[in-house]
Amino acid sequence: MTSPETVTWLQERTTLGILSPEALNAIAQVIEEQVVPPETDLVSEGTPPEALYILLEGQLESNSSNQSNPALACGFLAGAVIELKELLLDELSPFTITTVTECHLWVVPAAKFRELFTQYPEIAQAFSRQLVQELAQVTSALGYEQERSVALRPYLVTKAQRGIVGTSRYAVRLREQIREAAADRKSVDIFGEPGLEKDNIAALIHFGSPKRREPIIKVNCGILQTSGADLFGRAGGKPGLLEWLGEGTLVLNNTQELPEELLSPVTQLLKTGTYTPVTRSGEPVAEARPSKARILIVSEKTQPTIERSVGHIIKVPPLRVRKADIQAQVEYYTSLYIRARGISKPHITPEALRRLQSYDFPGNVKELKNLVERAIVQAEGANELTEEIFWPAETKKKRFRVNLLNAYPPLRRFLRSPWWPDRINYGFTATAFALMVAVLFIGPQTRDRNFGLNLFWAWWWPFFLFLFPFLGRIWCSVCPFMIYGEITQKLSLWLWPRKLKRWPREQAEKWGGWFMFGLFTLIFLWEELWHLENTAYLSACLLLLITAGAMIFSAIFERRFWCRYLCPIGGMNGLFAKLSMTELRAQQGICSASCTTYQCYKGGPQKGEGMETNGCPLYSHPAQLEDNRDCVLCMTCLKACPHRSVEFNLRPPGIELWTTHVPRSYEVALLFLLLGGIYLHRLPELLSWLGLQLDLTQFWQHLGLSLLVLIMPVAFTFAGYKMMQLFYWLANYIEAAKSKIQNYNKPRSFVELAYGYLPLVLGGNLAHYLRLGLGEAGRILPVAFATFGLSAEQLPILVAHPAVTAFLQGTTIIFSVLLTILLTQKIAKQPVLSLLWQHLAAIALGVSMWVIIVF
Repeated sequence: MTSPETVTWLQERTTLGILSPEALNAIAQVIEEQVVPPETDLVSEGTPPEALYILLEGQLESNSSNQSNPALACGFLAGAVIELKELLLDELSPFTITTVTECHLWVVPAAKFRELFTQYPEIAQAFSRQLVQELAQVTSALGYEQERSVALRPYLVTKAQRGIVGTSRYAVRLREQIREAAADRKSVDIFGEPGLEKDNIAALIHFGSPKRREPIIKVNCGILQTSGADLFGRAGGKPGLLEWLGEGTLVLNNTQELPEELLSPVTQLLKTGTYTPVTRSGEPVAEARPSKARILIVSEKTQPTIERSVGHIIKVPPLRVRKADIQAQVEYYTSLYIRARGISKPHITPEALRRLQSYDFPGNVKELKNLVERAIVQAEGANELTEEIFWPAETKKKRFRVNLLNAYPPLRRFLRSPWWPDRINYGFTATAFALMVAVLFIGPQTRDRNFGLNLFWAWWWPFFLFLFPFLGRIWCSVCPFMIYGEITQKLSLWLWPRKLKRWPREQAEKWGGWFMFGLFTLIFLWEELWHLENTAYLSACLLLLITAGAMIFSAIFERRFWCRYLCPIGGMNGLFAKLSMTELRAQQGICSASCTTYQCYKGGPQKGEGMETNGCPLYSHPAQLEDNRDCVLCMTCLKACPHRSVEFNLRPPGIELWTTHVPRSYEVALLFLLLGGIYLHRLPELLSWLGLQLDLTQFWQHLGLSLLVLIMPVAFTFAGYKMMQLFYWLANYIEAAKSKIQNYNKPRSFVELAYGYLPLVLGGNLAHYLRLGLGEAGRILPVAFATFGLSAEQLPILVAHPAVTAFLQGTTIIFSVLLTILLTQKIAKQPVLSLLWQHLAAIALGVSMWVIIVF
């Protein structure tokens, strides 16, 4: 470019255009052309100016380490005069200037420019003009920032309240997710239960990001205009929050309250980074505008359309799964509160901490914070925060429960002693069982002359049926079958050292219950067809067969595989134990927060007050038990626990059936089998009531009739269920025909409702065996003498009058029917009318039991 052309370009394109032609010509004479490649530092911050630069082509950008004044960072386009002020005032360069693209520059070396300035003082005029332009720009920028500040101030988030407190794996993972989200500019979906301070997590992400100097605003979606004008602005009118925000962060809080009309525009913003300003009715749709803002979504649950559009998803874990963090959080909130009020810090007792850890905190960390602050106020300057101060910390699972181990300390000492159950089992039960089996084999074979038969049928059955509502599977803790199984296990390992097989849990869960059902069916048929009640050696064979199963599977598998999955008596016990008014459980909070060894489950050496044990024989963790089915009350967990987490609770009978219970098909099959067993035991009375004259001495006829009787109750109850379904569909059809709103609830599944018959099944079996318990159990002394061939005519007997027995049997059946109706209502949670047919079926079964048992 020749000198006249250079002068013309300087006049038209730069701030030097106000100089005289002579001054411009002098500058043009000393200009040097220079080409600088991209990403090259032209000027370095804090260094003396080396030259005056005039940008011909390309783009430059400045960056400054002075974070207190980010306005110093700016871009330069063609015609920019660089380093003029620094050369005239002899200052250091305030920022670094870097080439964004390849740049063509005119360069006047510093020494030559200073000579020109001395020769032409009018150059100062150009400097003054540049200052005026910069002042105008600053004034405009200041006005914009003031407007921006006013628009954003109501929504501004000034800081994050706190970090993630705790050391649990959930806390560590959450901190890692926050760091990952802060490292880029992708949108984030943060969701979780109420009270988790998810908006604070959004703040942590923003203030941990490179754009922490930009503003962050939080907008509650429930107050947004359905048009979206406050968020997106109006075309040709008032800007929206997104435009004011620039490169800041927008937190959309509670997106579950987002108006339906805004779901699509917000999804567009997340997917494409663009938004469309709102236009008035009749106006053409405005063009989409890009947004540099980062979007953080905060909600209680994720929405599919939003979830598919974000870059990061953070599910905030609830406090109930972070029990290991509760102690650290209590200490943190206590420190915050006492520092704010200048009081001494109280100490929280271990009992109080355990109580907090046993609570599920539906309000999560906000509830914990409020609870701690209220406890400090209530303590009134005390040095300790005790368990009583945290009185609201009561879980739903703990309602209506009384821990008998705390109420009766001697009970805890007994259950933790060697007496329960080892000394009872190996010192008495094992020997007594062997003697009884021997008596059954070699003694007289009828029940009136063999005390073994008397004990088995007249004592054992009614006693433990009566005990189920009180102590659940207590029999299984002293069961002789498994005692011999454990003896076999220990002897086999001593004789042939090896590692026992692990449980095939998947197959056992799938088929074990049906194995129990089949085995119990065979036992019922054997009992009925071969008269086991009055045949001593066959009763002994039954006992030995069950014992053999326990011994065989104990020699193959770890622990008590037979007891948990295969034992027919254990299956019955587990079913009836659901009705028990006691339960063995552990405080989940203490187990998850304090326990790392799981000695109650795995076993291990002595630790603290926890004793050395081999672990739960049924591989059940007391904190994970949902019902009484898989707990044999052996108290191994109570002995092993070093944290006093295990509880033996008094509770409303059968409460698990309408709270935490999980229905299983094979349990329902066993339930109806036990119901059919009541009628099978009373087969002659049933035939007499029905007026049937059948010869039960014929084996095949007797077998077919027995199978029919076992099937009859389930067929009857299932027919009642189908009538209930028919009533439901018929009622809905009639209501639909009348164009009325449907008011009838659909019945629950048959498997769920079948558990309502459980009190009737237990009551019917107990009513049947009361005849033996009240009529023959009191003859144990003369029967015992007769067993050994001794005269027993003068020995005392204690039997109930037939009228007393009938009264107790009838009362038991009536109460069983009433409890069945009540339990069905609790399980179904539906109006009485919708369950009428099941209630009628229960009443009909009760009447039939009355006829064949009481009459």
